[in-house]
Amino acid sequence: MRRLLRLGTLALLVVAFAAPTFSQTRRTPAKKPAKPAAVVKPVRVHPGMTCPAVLGTGMTSKREFCDVMVGRDPQIGIIIHFPPHRDGALLTFDLHNRETYSEQLVRENRAYARHTATIGVLALDGTLLTRAVIDTEFRTGNDLLDRVGGGAGPGGAKAVAPIGDEPIRVEIPADVDAVSLLGEKLLSVTVDGPETFTAPGRPIAIISNVMIEYRPAPPPKKKTPAKKKISRQ
Repeated sequence: MRRLLRLGTLALLVVAFAAPTFSQTRRTPAKKPAKPAAVVKPVRVHPGMTCPAVLGTGMTSKREFCDVMVGRDPQIGIIIHFPPHRDGALLTFDLHNRETYSEQLVRENRAYARHTATIGVLALDGTLLTRAVIDTEFRTGNDLLDRVGGGAGPGGAKAVAPIGDEPIRVEIPADVDAVSLLGEKLLSVTVDGPETFTAPGRPIAIISNVMIEYRPAPPPKKKTPAKKKISRQ
């Protein structure tokens, strides 16, 4: 009888010690690491652009020059479009003053001019995003940035030419898909004295080399068609 009791007690002890050991060997499956989000590289391209007053093509640089007109309505300015983009976008362009070149005034030492033009970069709802300024001085033809073809001057050059080359960078908010460039004012100082121009429709500056940089937005998610309910009669 005592032997049976000892065997029973020994069996209980074996079960008691074995149970915790079994429970400790159970492991929770490790979670798979989440896939990192795909990196979207920025794209840098020439944008879709509407230029109401094309000045022409540079005879040396081959740049396309566009006049900036004074105005208040964004719809009549130089409109630059942005494709759907993540976060914000970057707009860059070169800003130049307008100089009417006269060889005769140069020979007479009366060609000196200092121009300071101010333009605005606006959203199409009229919100001003920033301003840009170009300040230059002119004395001789060597001060010109380029000559523009399509005129009656020597070699087929136009009298109006770009002068100065100010690089402009504008951060564009994510919710803006187009901007407008409009002139605000031009201050000119010549041998005849200072003069300020603010009349709407007057060209006061020139832009060229317009580029945009942005991260393309993800394509819109396809909508799953709703399942048709089957009516039971």
